[in-house]
Amino acid sequence: MIKVTPLKGMEYYINPHQIEYIESKPDTTILMLSGKHLVVQEKVPVIIERIVEYRRLIGAFKNEE
Repeated sequence: MIKVTPLKGMEYYINPHQIEYIESKPDTTILMLSGKHLVVQEKVPVIIERIVEYRRLIGAFKNEE
């Protein structure tokens, strides 16, 4: 799970495997596979960094080499 902070400020965690795509328009918007849109404070590079860190933590990259 990765931490995100909605524009209203209450942080929570999402499953990065459920992210369909991320937009920057100019606010960062995450579209989940469920169709739900999340507008968050974090910039796209921060979200990507958190996803990579999470995947390293669970050992996902070992399966992709």
